[in-house]
Amino acid sequence: MQKIELPVENDISSRLDKFIADNIEGFTRAKAQILIQNGEVTVNDKVLSKSYIVKPGDLVVVTLNDPEEVDIIPEDIPLDIVYEDDDILVINKQKGMVVHPAAGNLNGTLVNALLFHCKGRLSGINGEIRPGIVHRIDKDTSGLLVVAKNDAAHNFLADEIKKHNVKRVYYCVCYGRFKESKGTVNAPIGRDPKDRKKMTVTLKNSKSAISHYEVLEEYNGFSLVKVNLETGRTHQIRVHMAHIGHAVAGDSVYGPRKCISELNGQCLHAKEIEFCHPTTKKNMCFETELPSYFEDFLHKLSGGIK
Repeated sequence: MQKIELPVENDISSRLDKFIADNIEGFTRAKAQILIQNGEVTVNDKVLSKSYIVKPGDLVVVTLNDPEEVDIIPEDIPLDIVYEDDDILVINKQKGMVVHPAAGNLNGTLVNALLFHCKGRLSGINGEIRPGIVHRIDKDTSGLLVVAKNDAAHNFLADEIKKHNVKRVYYCVCYGRFKESKGTVNAPIGRDPKDRKKMTVTLKNSKSAISHYEVLEEYNGFSLVKVNLETGRTHQIRVHMAHIGHAVAGDSVYGPRKCISELNGQCLHAKEIEFCHPTTKKNMCFETELPSYFEDFLHKLSGGIK
């Protein structure tokens, strides 16, 4: 473990993340933000936010933990690649695939497949366990996500997501009928204090979360819903839909514990993604068909349309 002390000697009016990136060789703001988020940066012995403005007399201490020994093995796992060039890939992830390795689950992930396909040529900003991963979707959520092949592309895309310039549209089947055919859920999301593995709508230690929804079709006891994410918090759609009384079908974490056997998890698909290309600056827009599990469930429900 290494501790780096960075005294603030001049009135530079800099954000904490930028100050760290400017003062530690090889650091990016994205890497600094990860350390800040993980509580590995203190200012005068206090953990503060990345947007804190440093001032003369502050002592910033950055703790660099020894890297964990991991062995992420490239695996020849088929990928549904929608688009690829020297900077990015757009992947249509299948339901049931974990995006990146974690403790006790180091194989069979999207990252293992990407390492094989790209021969290791992926951005390294998120560390050796999450190379190339700019944003993620849950294991049992299918659909589109963009992967960065280099750090420049990663930094650009991460910044675009932060600025809400990346359009992400999901389709889901939710329980019940909505009173309003269109609406917005503006409710902050943070860790559930009763269960740290879950997220919840809360004002404590939370972040702004905004989801715009539109009901596309109504069934007997269910609705097909289109959701446009303005922000991208962990489990955002699942938490927001449950919060307004319309949990995503098949979601046993935030919805009824009764299992819908044919779904094997939530009926949620990342159907559209639109963003600015990090190098060409051209607008890129991709859309997928609904996967078979989703279409099969809708077909089953269609016999009960009113």
